[in-house]
Amino acid sequence: MEMKEYDLTTGSISKKLIRFAMPLLATNVLQSIYSIVDMLVVGRVVGKSGLAAISNASLLTFIINSICIGITLGGTVLIAQYKGAKDSRGQKETIGTLLTLSLFLSIIVTVLGLLVYKQLFILLNVPQEAMRDAIEYMQIICIGTVFVFGYNAVSSIMKGLGNSKSPLYFVGIATIINIILDVILVGSVGMGTKGAAYATIFAQAISLVISINYLKRKNFIFDFKISSFKVEMDKVKSILNVGFPTAIQMVIVNVSFLIVTGMLNNFGTSVVAATGIGLKINTLAGMPCWAIGQAVTTMVGQNMGAKDIQRVKDTTRIGLYLNIVVTLLIVILVQLLAEPIILLFDPFNKEVLEAGVLYLKICCSINSLIYATMYTFDSFAIGIGKAKIAMTNALLDTVIVRLPACWLLGFTLNYGFTGIYFGEALSPILPAIVGLVYFKSKQWEVQEFIKS
Repeated sequence: MEMKEYDLTTGSISKKLIRFAMPLLATNVLQSIYSIVDMLVVGRVVGKSGLAAISNASLLTFIINSICIGITLGGTVLIAQYKGAKDSRGQKETIGTLLTLSLFLSIIVTVLGLLVYKQLFILLNVPQEAMRDAIEYMQIICIGTVFVFGYNAVSSIMKGLGNSKSPLYFVGIATIINIILDVILVGSVGMGTKGAAYATIFAQAISLVISINYLKRKNFIFDFKISSFKVEMDKVKSILNVGFPTAIQMVIVNVSFLIVTGMLNNFGTSVVAATGIGLKINTLAGMPCWAIGQAVTTMVGQNMGAKDIQRVKDTTRIGLYLNIVVTLLIVILVQLLAEPIILLFDPFNKEVLEAGVLYLKICCSINSLIYATMYTFDSFAIGIGKAKIAMTNALLDTVIVRLPACWLLGFTLNYGFTGIYFGEALSPILPAIVGLVYFKSKQWEVQEFIKS
């Protein structure tokens, strides 16, 4: 039996975009549940010190994941364009190159992560009561980096070929395992924050093993034999042409969150814990936006390969409309349920509750609609092979707006952590405008096929 793939170059754009995005949304939500369950269990068993530890460690984890997702997304775009061009050889060579490259990079990232995470925690002024838990959590996460790279590489291959359903099944199984292990290791066994890290890594390893076994049983285009793991330098160049700027873009954003957390550490453990909870909820609220954006990237990639410029334009516009409508509905829901949401994580600490609700009121509001606009145009730029546009927008978001605004409002004007929240909310405005201007320009319409 063959693995089901979808040609996104024909048929109704809205129907195919939604059908492709829905499994991506479910996959993203399930992956987010990993970290949310970690915080729920740790918050109730360990308390605010455990929450503060995961809040700081998770941001370093996001940076590692950003490198992984960014690089493998380069594979998604290249495979999608070869798929649109109906080039089977190009697809096979790209798959072999991507998997080999991912293994090599996972080793580098693991070594670098283990060398710097302690120093980063000290630099960020992590609260002393949370430092030990943060260190133990991060050490285990770093060691499991190879599983993160491996799974995301396999997943990116399937997405590029038009299959967004299979990754959902694999992550679903892993999520169930993660939840069970969280309860056992954190609570019953008494491992605390460290148990949450082991649960997450083991779940990611399960995702990788299941996905590879699934593809090997199917009549997949790549046979996973050792001889097939060849590095084609032209494919490496094309993957990195998209993947490296995308990884830099995501790292820049997550480093900015790390720096902002360092600012917030000055206001005590309760504020850090509340912000960590708020960020998890905001991340979950952004999942539909990301799923639609990922679908836009793949669909745009296939249609660029098929040289159908009008369909690329229509895909981006429809993706933008969907993102704004869905994000608006989610924002309304979060605003109505902000207090009970925070209480799920820490039902006992009034300071955590007040700061967490304030975070959601400010950072999951109108700014989320602007973010949805920014993300749609970034996804379009990545799909056509112009990931440097998205990277530039990340610099505008963080270096030009977020960090200066957070410092100005939080410390210079003495609005405290409330000012920092407002600084974060302002960050997507400028890059959203830049993305719209680039999309409206004619410059990208003469973009060459990425392999050339």
